[in-house]
Amino acid sequence: MDQGGLSRPAARRWAEPVVQNAAPSLDQIRRAPKVLLHDHLDGGLRPETLVELAAAAGYRGLPTVDPAELGRSFVAKEPRLDLVRYLEGFAHTVAVMQTAEALERVARECVADLAEDGVVYAEVRFAPELHTEDGLGLEAVVEAVLAGFANGMAQARDTGRRIVVRALLTAMRTAARSLEIARMAVRYRDAGVAGFDVAGPEAGYPLVPHMEAFSLVKQENFHATVHAGEAFGLPSIWQALQLCGAERLGHGVRILDDITVGDDGAVRLGRLASYVRDGRVPLELCPSSNVHTGAVRNLAEHPIGMLRRLGFRATINTDNRLMSGVSLSSETARCAEVFGWAWADLRWLSINAMKSAFCDFDERLALINGVIKPGYDALAAQAAFRVSGPGGPAKPD
Repeated sequence: MDQGGLSRPAARRWAEPVVQNAAPSLDQIRRAPKVLLHDHLDGGLRPETLVELAAAAGYRGLPTVDPAELGRSFVAKEPRLDLVRYLEGFAHTVAVMQTAEALERVARECVADLAEDGVVYAEVRFAPELHTEDGLGLEAVVEAVLAGFANGMAQARDTGRRIVVRALLTAMRTAARSLEIARMAVRYRDAGVAGFDVAGPEAGYPLVPHMEAFSLVKQENFHATVHAGEAFGLPSIWQALQLCGAERLGHGVRILDDITVGDDGAVRLGRLASYVRDGRVPLELCPSSNVHTGAVRNLAEHPIGMLRRLGFRATINTDNRLMSGVSLSSETARCAEVFGWAWADLRWLSINAMKSAFCDFDERLALINGVIKPGYDALAAQAAFRVSGPGGPAKPD
């Protein structure tokens, strides 16, 4: 059903900066204070760490033990056209993440890599139930990862880098432990866990069996995001929002199915798309990952450009840094080049992400006003123009 339309000029007014410059470079973007909301711990191992942990665990399933070749082997050369096939690489990473020591190391190195990339706040998710094959309990898994995050943040501070990393505990759609994982998330909410998530194949695995877990999260006044609208369409998004009460959509790329563009350029939003935009529901968009899984054909056709222009609460994320061969900086740089984004756009996206984070209001505000805005303004000034942010036009120096 239609919710009315926007003319092309009306849509564009949300995005177009008054001053257009060349897209910021990768080196410049690395210095920008970025925010990451959708990143999987077991999808971001360093290839050399994977080789070393495999040797220590006696795991012989790696396609190669050469770190450079291994890293290349994970990156999809062509779209897989299937989320399930894309997820096959996790068999290797999960296999070596079965001890407290391995989990702590992977978590610690994750923080170091994100800090090196200029990320100032991140929520990194993992599924505790996937790391119990060698006898670890769920509590031990969670505590090992949280210890790694804490150690990583301390080491980053020692090198002069400021970063906050929180955990999201993920339950698998294909399993029946979501209530247990939700209870674990609530239990560790004051120790570094920011929220609850459900992930895994969408088609054939509706969210209805996990309703009790989401009900618990809501009763405890806690936070939830859901993988929805990635490999399946609008019904998955509707379930996540209206049945589960999700505050954010993990991916949500298929919201495009409820947006039409006429031959005259007029944009029309359906009821669900209007609900998402009007309610400022954050979209945890992962462009390269969506290409690799076949959710979109190529980066130029990814809806993040349109969603940004239309004023959706769009954020840019990595999903799986190892599997897609990306960092948040490289992902941002590629999108900036493809969609013609300037510093005003990148600032807007980072502020969107920080506004959508599952941390308290005072912490969000402190990072936005004390770190993100000053950081982008300084970088924009170096590029010979200054932006005033989402609320106003760009102002030439």
